[in-house]
Amino acid sequence: MADGAVWLVEPDAERRAQLRLLLEFLGHGPVVEAEPGQWRRAEPGQLRMLLLGHTPEAVTELAALREWAPALPVVMVAAPAAFDAEVQGRIDFPLTNEQFFAELYRADAWRRAALSGAAPRVPELARALVGNTPAIHQVRRLIEQVAETDANVLILGESGTGKEVVARSLHMLSQRRERAFVPVNCGAIPGDLLESELFGHEKGAFTGAINTRQGRFELAEGGTLFLDEIGDMPLPMQVKLLRVIQERTFERVGSNRSIPADVRLVAATHRNLDTNIQDGRFREDLYYRLNVFPIDLPPLRERRDDIPLLINEFIIRLEKMGRGAVRLTPGAMGSLCDYPWPGNVRELANLMERLVIMFPNGLVDVRDLPPKFQMEGARAIEVVLPEPVAMPAAPAAAAPATPARLPARLPADGIDLKEYLAELELSFINQALDEADGVVARAAERLGMRRTTLVEKMKKYGMQRGE
Repeated sequence: MADGAVWLVEPDAERRAQLRLLLEFLGHGPVVEAEPGQWRRAEPGQLRMLLLGHTPEAVTELAALREWAPALPVVMVAAPAAFDAEVQGRIDFPLTNEQFFAELYRADAWRRAALSGAAPRVPELARALVGNTPAIHQVRRLIEQVAETDANVLILGESGTGKEVVARSLHMLSQRRERAFVPVNCGAIPGDLLESELFGHEKGAFTGAINTRQGRFELAEGGTLFLDEIGDMPLPMQVKLLRVIQERTFERVGSNRSIPADVRLVAATHRNLDTNIQDGRFREDLYYRLNVFPIDLPPLRERRDDIPLLINEFIIRLEKMGRGAVRLTPGAMGSLCDYPWPGNVRELANLMERLVIMFPNGLVDVRDLPPKFQMEGARAIEVVLPEPVAMPAAPAAAAPATPARLPARLPADGIDLKEYLAELELSFINQALDEADGVVARAAERLGMRRTTLVEKMKKYGMQRGE
């Protein structure tokens, strides 16, 4: 109890039994089943995490918990999305191991950061910027420091590191969150059209201007304007942007009427602006106007310890989108952690989407990865379960004895992991088929996989069942 226990406050007996079974299986014990409000009679150090079932009193309960133990992570059970801003995790039913494991991991990471004084004030910040390395903690701290001001922010980092994610986080944590966040990619719009895109134009201002059109500055009024790839903005437009920043007004193309510009400017670039200034490709005076508060995003290769957490996050997002899910063997996870990731987080997200398409609800080993991701000599990184398994809705007591006899911890003399996982998988398949009266389609639904995937697994184990 030195590190505290996981307290489980869930009025529904079936859910409580299911959650306890998973917590103990995943090594998150000890688990204490408690009644609502019972935590008031405990010491904060007795709790490491609280799983709180959704009740009408949940809002009041959360407010009291925050005062009692500010560093205690709370994971809501079967609660509406409106609670996301108040808690460190939220799990839904039917429950899957991916979601459950990732939410617990995120909540525990938040707790460790809170105890070290590095936890973000708003849980969404940790969810948007997934990671627990010092580099990503520093980014979160900078965002918190500047978010509520109107200072211009310049986000620097390689392509794919998540610069727009940082910009959106700044907006959502600012006092302008109720107004628009308007992004514009300065490198994707031809220079002769960029002025109209930013400032708008009057009818007849140029050939093709058949109607009056608002620009991005007007659309972002009262909110945040995100100028992505500002380093690619042509010099003539840099002069006009500098004037808007200085005077806080602009004119539509073809008009001489000044329009106030009440926007918060956030700019981003993957280029080295100091070099661009020396080469005469970027105005030094504009640079100093934009670079009031710089935020440097680290490349993914410099925060490799965050890769497993990012992978879990992408798996959960894809599953919630109905795209399916995959799990990685320790070898595959280790290989991905050793890959240099020139495309950074965006490249990782694209790879996970590709794997979900290639191996729906399947297990991905090193040999299944595209060749360039197969790193020789990579260390194996242990994962909790390599196969997503949808937990049954019935109470845990109804499960057959086979899963219960499987070890939840690594024995002293080791284990044949492949054999162990195969036995676990076979046990769950048999259980699902028994509960579905042998109907493969229904059993597949219970296991959270496609019917064709289950049929292939049955062939693999030589199982003969009728439809």
